[in-house]
Amino acid sequence: MKKYLVIPILASVVLIFVLGIYVGTTKIFPYEFVDSSKDVLFGQKTIENNQFINQVNLDSLIKINSKSDIDQKRDFLTEFFWDVGSLQRVKDKSQLPDVESDISDSSYKDFQNLSRIDRLTVEMAYGINSISYLFIPEVSNGKLILYHQGHAGDFILGKNTIQFFLNRNFTVLASTMPLVGMNNQPVVEIDGLGKIKLTSHNQLRLLEANNFNPMKLFVDPIQINLNFLDKEYDFKQYSMIGLSGGGWTTVVYSAIDERISNSFSVGGSMPIYLRVAERDMGDYEQTNIDLYQNVNYLELYVLGAYGDDRKHIQIFNKNDPCCFSGNGYETYEFVIKDKMLQLGKGNFQIFIDNTHDEHKISDTTREFILETIN
Repeated sequence: MKKYLVIPILASVVLIFVLGIYVGTTKIFPYEFVDSSKDVLFGQKTIENNQFINQVNLDSLIKINSKSDIDQKRDFLTEFFWDVGSLQRVKDKSQLPDVESDISDSSYKDFQNLSRIDRLTVEMAYGINSISYLFIPEVSNGKLILYHQGHAGDFILGKNTIQFFLNRNFTVLASTMPLVGMNNQPVVEIDGLGKIKLTSHNQLRLLEANNFNPMKLFVDPIQINLNFLDKEYDFKQYSMIGLSGGGWTTVVYSAIDERISNSFSVGGSMPIYLRVAERDMGDYEQTNIDLYQNVNYLELYVLGAYGDDRKHIQIFNKNDPCCFSGNGYETYEFVIKDKMLQLGKGNFQIFIDNTHDEHKISDTTREFILETIN
C-alpha cells in the first residue's frame, strides 16, 4: 500500500471508531436503527414474538367504568405532570412560547403549499428547551396536525409526512422529544451529583433528586404550544400524529387533553405485559412506575379515545425492526373496543401496516390517517 494512503485510512478508522462509541453511549441517531437491525440480522429478536404472559382478565386492569372514573384518571394525570388536580391547568395560557415569525430554513425550501414557517420555542426548567415549527399553508382547510418525531432525531425526518398534509391544506405543528433534534442538551447541576450534561432521556430521572418531576418535560411543549394556537388561531380540529417516542407522547397527551380529536400513535407503545424484548421496554418515560401504576397503558388508550367525536388509533408496522412488532395487540384490541362501547363515547382502533419492514410512517399509513380524519 502506498505510504500516502496509510494516514487517511488510519484517520478514517479512528474517526469511525470514535463516532461509534459516541453514538452507542448517547444513543443518538442512528443508534436505534443500527441496534434494532443488529438483532434482526443475528437472530436475537424474533419479529413474531409471542412470549408475553397472557393476562387472564385484562378488563380488571382497566379501572374505568364511568365518566366519573375518566375525570378521576385525568385529574391524576394533571396532578402528576403539573401538581394541579384540574384540567384547567391544561388550558392555562399564562405561559406561551416565544414566536419567531416567517423564518428561513433551507431544509424546507422545496415545500409546496407553504406560506411561511414560524418557530415556536418553549423554555422549561433547567434551561431545557423545545423548538417546534409551525408550517402554515397558502391554502388552509382550517385543521391542524400536531406531528411529533421520536428518538431518532429532528422532525426533518418526518418531512414526507409534513409535506403530505400540507399538500392537503392542513397546518402542521412539528415537534420532537426533549434533548433531541434542534432541542438543546444543557449542563445541569444536581444536588449531591454535581454538573451533568443531559444527552439522553434516561438521564432525566436524575432530576428527581431535586424534587422535580422530569416527566412534564415531555408534555409541557405540547400543552403550551396548543394554548398558543387556541389564542392566536381558530382551528376547527386538532389531530396528533407521532412516530416511536413521538407515538408514546401522542398516547399520553391525547389521554389528558380532549382538544385532540384524532390521535395516531405509530410504533409508539404497548402495555407493559407485552414488552418481552428488552428494547420494547423503552426509555425512562415509557416505564415510570409512579405513572403507570396509577394510569396504565390500557387506561391511557381508553382516555385518548373517550369523548364526543374522538378517536385514538394505534398503528403498528407488522415487521418493525425497532419495536412493538408482532401480534401482541390482539390480546387487548377488543377489550378496549368493548370498553368504549360501554362508556358510550369515543372510538378505538388498531391498524396494521404490512406493506414494509421499517420503523416509519409509510405512504399507506398516511393515506389511512387522512381517510380517518376526513
